[in-house]
Amino acid sequence: MRFFFRWIFRLLFVVLLLVLIAGLFLGKKDIPAEQLIQKYGQAPSQFMELMGMRVHYRDEGDCNDTVPLVLIHGTSSSLFTWDSTVLLLGAQHRIIRFDLPGFALTGPQPERDYSMALYTRFVDSVLLRLGVAKCVLGGNSLGGSIVWQYAVQYPAKVQKLILVDAGGYVPKERMDLPLGFRLAKMPVVNNLVKWITPKQLVRKSVEDVYGNKKRVSDDLVNLYSDMTLRAGNRQALIDRMQLGLGEDASAQIRTLSLPTLIVWGDQDRLIPPSNATLFHRDIRGSELHILKGIGHVPMEEAPQDFVRILAPFLAKPI
Repeated sequence: MRFFFRWIFRLLFVVLLLVLIAGLFLGKKDIPAEQLIQKYGQAPSQFMELMGMRVHYRDEGDCNDTVPLVLIHGTSSSLFTWDSTVLLLGAQHRIIRFDLPGFALTGPQPERDYSMALYTRFVDSVLLRLGVAKCVLGGNSLGGSIVWQYAVQYPAKVQKLILVDAGGYVPKERMDLPLGFRLAKMPVVNNLVKWITPKQLVRKSVEDVYGNKKRVSDDLVNLYSDMTLRAGNRQALIDRMQLGLGEDASAQIRTLSLPTLIVWGDQDRLIPPSNATLFHRDIRGSELHILKGIGHVPMEEAPQDFVRILAPFLAKPI
């Protein structure tokens, strides 16, 4: 018995030593929000005080467009995920995008509330502040889940819906979460994520959501890394991941009856393409496009292909 406890003690000592060494070489301090705002928050970025947060947003494009396109990013992403969409469509549309609570320059929610109820209320508050009575609403991943739930709650405010590799169903197939997400879900280990977040981990997590890893550039990894290290965001990710996947929402989704575009990458290992088929089945009259060789973020990985699908959908009369 004495030998057993001695062995356990030595093992714990080795583990602790390894953790200390990892912290010494891989540890990353939080980056103050103001430092990142100086780097990423210049015009056309704007900020509004809302719900106890300083919300980062951009309102660009055709100011005469009375029904703007509103785009919402996914977990651990930012409004920058839509850069190419704005570049390609900004001349024809007013486009509004913002960083969700818990992510990027907006940063953590004061009460650490990352529920879907909070997110839908947040979206409505942003649109009210900007004077948007009706919009075309699109979202990717977590953002996709938020937009269809917003459309269920506020049908009169959404003219058209765009779902890009969106959440909404509990996948029957195995979900291949990015490495960073998996670590954030693991008890004890997730505490290490708050201060050991090497750029290699960020790169692996971004590569996990792309169909072709070669499309992941150093600049893209630097952006995701900086947004992850924004003060408070690592704890926010842990808090968000503890909420789990939620329950199957097909009954709610079937209540939707507005023009809906569904775009999915066939190499999405996070939310499988079979879920795109479920959305198409449950939303009457929806339009489905599957992009070959593309992963979880088509608007980033294949922006030209994404816009070629999106543009005619936006142009269709109601």
